[in-house]
Amino acid sequence: MRVVLQRVTQAQVEVAGEVVGKIGPGLVVLLGIAHTDTTKQADWLAEKIVTLRLFADSAGKMNLNLIDTQGALLVISQFTLYGDCQKGRRPSFTDAAPPAIAEPLYDHFLDACRMLGIKTEAGIFGASMQVSLTNDGPVTLILESP
Repeated sequence: MRVVLQRVTQAQVEVAGEVVGKIGPGLVVLLGIAHTDTTKQADWLAEKIVTLRLFADSAGKMNLNLIDTQGALLVISQFTLYGDCQKGRRPSFTDAAPPAIAEPLYDHFLDACRMLGIKTEAGIFGASMQVSLTNDGPVTLILESP
C-alpha cells in the first residue's frame, strides 16, 4: 500500500456536487492499493498513520498524534499512486489492484482506523471525486507498507 499523507486544518470530498466526507483538523490519506497487498499491510498502515507524531505540542514540536489531538482522517482511494510513467506518455496502472481486490482492502483500512478510535470519513470507492483541503504546515509525507 502506498499513501500520500497530508496534515490539514480542514478537508472535504465531493461526489457529483454533494459532500460525502468532511473533517476539521487531522490528516488526509490518499490510499493506493497494489494487487499484492493484504489486510496485514492495511492494519500496519492504519496503526502507523494514527500514531505518527505530526502535530505540534505546546513547545511547537511535532510530538502529538491523531489520538492525542482528537484529529480525524479523510481517506480517499487513489489507484493513480501506482501509476508508472517510465515509458511512453500515458501512465500504466498494472501495479494497482483491480477493484475486486482494492475495494475490500480499502474498506478494511477504514474499519482499522475506526477501530483505533479515530473519526474516519471517506470518499466513495471508484467515484470521480473532488477533494479540497487546507494543508497545514505544509506537512506532506509518503508512506509505503512493508
